[in-house]
Amino acid sequence: MQPHYRFYPSTEDFRDAFSRDRDRIIHSSYFRRLEYKTQVFLNSSGDYFRTRLTHSLEVSQIARTLSCHLGLNQNLAEAIALAHDLGHTPFGHAGGDELDKVLKADGYSCGFEHNFQSFRVVTNLEKRYQNFNGLNLCFATLEGILKHSYPYEKPFLSDYYKETFKLNFHPSLEAIIVDLSDEIAYISHDIDDGIKYHLIDFDTLAESTLVKSCIEYVQKEEKISFKESIFRHRFTSRLITLLVYDLLEHNPSFKQTTPQCFVYPSHSPLPITHTKSIQKEIKILKKILFKHLYRHEEIYKKMFMGKLCIKKLYECLSNDTALLPKDLQLKIEQGAKTHRICADYIASMTDRYAIALYKELGF
Repeated sequence: MQPHYRFYPSTEDFRDAFSRDRDRIIHSSYFRRLEYKTQVFLNSSGDYFRTRLTHSLEVSQIARTLSCHLGLNQNLAEAIALAHDLGHTPFGHAGGDELDKVLKADGYSCGFEHNFQSFRVVTNLEKRYQNFNGLNLCFATLEGILKHSYPYEKPFLSDYYKETFKLNFHPSLEAIIVDLSDEIAYISHDIDDGIKYHLIDFDTLAESTLVKSCIEYVQKEEKISFKESIFRHRFTSRLITLLVYDLLEHNPSFKQTTPQCFVYPSHSPLPITHTKSIQKEIKILKKILFKHLYRHEEIYKKMFMGKLCIKKLYECLSNDTALLPKDLQLKIEQGAKTHRICADYIASMTDRYAIALYKELGF
């Protein structure tokens, strides 16, 4: 399948194919909803906190930078980055985990997985054309959304996906760049948000030599002390720069004129990676964040409430479909599975809408 291939006819215009994909994603309703979906910190708790929207923009910026310097297609990387979180539920990963749990408890073994849900959004759930569902994105964009994080083969993916998108191959280099950019963005910006609201401190983070080196750089090279409010910003900038440079300095420039799919078998090492020392340091830092930030009492309480909200909404909607919007009721009448319609509806909600509906139903 050619990277620029579209499954439905499309009229060409003044943009290149992947720029058009990016624009279609940005103008979608699901993209706009990311503004009020949790990244880590519940959106209603403060305007400063990053959301899925700001995170997606930050990932796309890093992905464009890496793609530019490694000789890859910036527009494809940006399109994949902007779409990679479209399938997320309210309340972040906690919400997705709970929706997966209630679906499986209800006998639906496929459950819920946010990467595949992002793919479903752009191929089915977003309606922008008369004769077909989805955004009619290019093949390489769809492959990147479906396969941007490893492992690619999942038990709920049918033979159609295995054959069409060749799940036994790594995705395009641009998709791999997005996965790396995602990691850089959420690590650095979760620290930024956590420090801002005193949920974690630099003394705890300094257990990581990666963090310690960034702290020392800001103190010695930029002459900025802990006491200055700008320290947190300079630290975040240094951490991102260090991780980006590690990728740029230890990977070749590919200089591809056209994105490539199905080149590297999935059993082979990733063609673009951090150095082993940085990979080790990232794992250490993630463990620190999981222990001291993501499991922090204040965050855990909010996520517990979010999971309860997801659970109760699913129970109510699946037991009484009259609570669903009319167009979704019609889909069920036409043969769509109730559990999937309810799950799609809940996944599409913003944090605020889910909480409001939860309260409206008397909880």
